[in-house]
Amino acid sequence: MAAKKSAAKANASADELKAHYHDMLLIRRFEEKAGQLYGMGLIGGFCHLYIGQEAVVVGLEAAAEEGDKRITAYRDHGHMLACGMDPNGVMAELTGRDGGYSRGKGGSMHMFSKEKHFYGGHGIVGANVPLGAGLAFADKYRGNDRVTFTYFGDGAANQGQVYETFNMAALWSLPVVFVIENNQYAMGTAQKRSTSTPDLYKRGEAFGIPGEIVDGMDVLAVKEAGEKAVAHCRSGKGPYILEVRTYRYRGHSMSDPAKYRTREEVQKIRDEKDPIEHVRDLLLTGKHASEEDLKAIDKEIKKIVNDSAEFAKESPEPAIEELWTDIYTDVVPQEAQA
Repeated sequence: MAAKKSAAKANASADELKAHYHDMLLIRRFEEKAGQLYGMGLIGGFCHLYIGQEAVVVGLEAAAEEGDKRITAYRDHGHMLACGMDPNGVMAELTGRDGGYSRGKGGSMHMFSKEKHFYGGHGIVGANVPLGAGLAFADKYRGNDRVTFTYFGDGAANQGQVYETFNMAALWSLPVVFVIENNQYAMGTAQKRSTSTPDLYKRGEAFGIPGEIVDGMDVLAVKEAGEKAVAHCRSGKGPYILEVRTYRYRGHSMSDPAKYRTREEVQKIRDEKDPIEHVRDLLLTGKHASEEDLKAIDKEIKKIVNDSAEFAKESPEPAIEELWTDIYTDVVPQEAQA
């Protein structure tokens, strides 16, 4: 097995550490609130929480630049918040309200933000991977030096369209970082019971795509690996694969009791590998922040999250006329898209 990136090799200023702590805690508290609203019946349909995986998107967003793109699957709330989307709009969309990013018509799995270059959560396993390569192809065609982060899980790593995409991305040297968020259980089956090879990043070797394993519970390790992958793509060397080993604390979705693993296993990861507690320890032991500083951050985030829940509750449901909007779009001439 390839060695995991160590946080000791990654550099971050005190302000950067505080920002990482803030962003991960925002995702954690937001998802906890979303779980509460789901239990109250205010969120319908599917709802896949990102609790435990926060270091993945926060670390990679720290390696991104303005104009870079991101696309993911249905466990997508964390990706939205990490790239700067408004918690009010995200929560309103979860509750199916008019103030949501998709006017309440997309729900948990189908949000989009042109302004933040977020091209969606996608409900079909693996279907977003070729779309991510398409975004990267557009950027290469325009010659604008942008990179696309294409996220998918360990379960999706067995989908045929992923390998068709690997082939095209390598053939055309596309600037795309394929991020395998390996939380070890896919929908509910342990990786060792579903996958013949333990190291998923090696799936790119047949296409000449380099990659590595990263400790997805360490935001600094993720950031360092992300910077390496982005530099590879921006230099015109083609795609790169990051297999980010992470762990979700909740079930696959809110309807999953997660009986395929023990409570002791989950608690052990929480106690020993929690990504937020890791940065908290770095801040305190390095004397970059006091307990009072961190309590103030937590208080600020709780207000943001509570305000987003109130905004969602107060936002009206979409008008019936919304059923006929956003179905077709006018064709935009290519010169207008440059």
